[in-house]
Amino acid sequence: MRFTLALLIPSVLLTAVWTGSPCLAQFGDDIGNIPAAAKLGERTAQRWKVGMIVSAGKTPCQQLFGTLPIPTDWPEQTVTVVSEDISPSVAAVKYRILNDGVKQMLVTVPRLLPGETAQAIVIVEINRAVTLPPSSTDSLVKPKKLNRSLRQYLAASPYVEIRHKKIKKLAAELRDDELNDWKQIEKYYDYVRANVEFREGELKGALAALESGFGDCEELTSLFIAICRVNDVPARTVWVPGHCYPEFYLVDTEGEGHWYPCQAAGDRAFGEMPDPRPILQKGDNFKVPEKKKRQRYVAEFLKSVGGRPTVSFVREVLPVDG
Repeated sequence: MRFTLALLIPSVLLTAVWTGSPCLAQFGDDIGNIPAAAKLGERTAQRWKVGMIVSAGKTPCQQLFGTLPIPTDWPEQTVTVVSEDISPSVAAVKYRILNDGVKQMLVTVPRLLPGETAQAIVIVEINRAVTLPPSSTDSLVKPKKLNRSLRQYLAASPYVEIRHKKIKKLAAELRDDELNDWKQIEKYYDYVRANVEFREGELKGALAALESGFGDCEELTSLFIAICRVNDVPARTVWVPGHCYPEFYLVDTEGEGHWYPCQAAGDRAFGEMPDPRPILQKGDNFKVPEKKKRQRYVAEFLKSVGGRPTVSFVREVLPVDG
């Protein structure tokens, strides 16, 4: 697993940042006893100390600007701020959401004198539930209409090359009209696990995994997502510390949509997720204003005018009672 672990949290007006929980309707605990909905199981609490520390060095720095991915609420996760430590030299903290999948903190420091340091550190408690499988899947189908937010999960992404002829050919070969949509997607899942050997290594993506027959969690996840998208099933990457896995989207007989996770690399888990690691972000095709190219994963970023500032990104797991 190669992506940068960035778990960075906001500091000012925290109630405005942490209220609300997107897409709550996908889980049975939130919408009642709907057989097609995934269920929430046992919860695990972790406390994280996270943030950034910037130092000016021997020369002054001006117009420092940093962006930090931050954890946020998901149907299977809640985030609560425990404490914060923000330097007076931090002039502004703002927030934005990219592609409905990642929240960022934007930090502005007008000036740092030689040897001066600024920091934005918070401690948060992340309460993550495992996801249990739905009790009924026979009536689940691919969505016929998608809103703008969901259409992005049918498009190509960095290292998810859905337009390549080899990916298209494989996706067509795996389609089986005799199977219902859930069983078809399970067939895609089992194919990837049976035909791509797990090996740690450099990022290659879906096409390279198909051609070489090996890859790590990013390759298995990317290939499964690519097959789903070619076959009109919305799918996306879920990023957790040191790992990633895919989830796919189907609708029930009432037209209600649900996301279902699966473990592409690791022990077999389809339509469920026993891994309680905190969710960092969801998605794999982010337009980040500070970057020219679309990003597979949103990492931290810092720029300044003059000087040579150094930055440390704090990511430390604490005891829950610490």
